Amino acid sequence: MKTLGIIGGLGPMATAYFMQLVIEMTQAVTDQEHIPMIIYNCPQIPDRTRFLLGLSQEDPVPGIVKCGGQLAADGAQILAIPCITAHAMHERIQERVELPIIHAIKETAIHLKEAGIKRVALEATDGTVQTGVFQKELEAQQIEVILPSREGQKKVMDIIYHNVKAGIPVDMDKFAAVEQELLAKEAQVIILGCTELSMVKQQMRNPEVALNYGLQACYLDAMEVLARAAVKACGKLRQKYESLLY
Repeated sequence: MKTLGIIGGLGPMATAYFMQLVIEMTQAVTDQEHIPMIIYNCPQIPDRTRFLLGLSQEDPVPGIVKCGGQLAADGAQILAIPCITAHAMHERIQERVELPIIHAIKETAIHLKEAGIKRVALEATDGTVQTGVFQKELEAQQIEVILPSREGQKKVMDIIYHNVKAGIPVDMDKFAAVEQELLAKEAQVIILGCTELSMVKQQMRNPEVALNYGLQACYLDAMEVLARAAVKACGKLRQKYESLLY
């Protein structure tokens, strides 16, 4: 097995959930068969979305690179960043870090291509959407990308920043409203393209939530894709996680 290094804290709750996903997805029957992980949890790294939108001059890349260097020194062999927005800066980070960094967005596009998906909708931060990093990778796989309306995107950002990052319950009415808008645009799959939205996906595992809000879309969580890729790179994947579309 390889040792997985995790550049965490972007945000902290998403990092904890990512570690849980890696453990759940690993084929193991004893403690010793699980993947060794080293986590550098650094929530002080500047906000990625604000930087990408030009709203802040605080570049998050040096802090992320510092974490990567420390993880390499501590014995990590491959890195994962459970922050999808940070992947808009993947090339800048990778060229300054000696260890390979899993590219969650490329892995997501490949997973959708292999599943025969042709038309997807994207829920992500303003920074991720406006840099076009998801659109680039998806279109390279001949997958059409639908984005929420301006009002729909505002709802997505409210969920990310004013619910999950703020540590309060997700406004499922807003989430359901965005889903209905994207389904009306004939999306086959809705990508949860922000690690904070993964926390919404966790809630959706509760049948009562899905029933109460009439959720009916097929979702793909980019953080689950990242966890799956990390397990495949470092250990052995449970068969049930070969496909993540549900």
